[in-house]
Amino acid sequence: MRLKLVLIASLIAAVAGAGSAIAIVLFLFSSLDAMTSPGLLAVATYLLPVLSTLFASMFVYRHTARRRKLQAALTVMISFVLTLGVFIAASILTARSTPDQSPQPQRNVG
Repeated sequence: MRLKLVLIASLIAAVAGAGSAIAIVLFLFSSLDAMTSPGLLAVATYLLPVLSTLFASMFVYRHTARRRKLQAALTVMISFVLTLGVFIAASILTARSTPDQSPQPQRNVG
């Protein structure tokens, strides 16, 4: 089994797919209001990780001689786990450290 090929293809697919989706969400949608009521464009951004994983698994399938289906399936599983990890890391890194607090009402002192 070409484990290096499987791991490298999975890593590239996860970084390319999740990275492009995160970049689109952070830079194209400046406010997250569009993400709370998702339209077609918001849903389409999450097709990028799926397409990159599909491309990586087809690449591994075509470039291995034996156990093609097993290696392609392993590529898909590793890529999805890495993609999920990239999404979690991005959500942690882009989260606000302190929540926005509304100003306290002014009390009459006099």
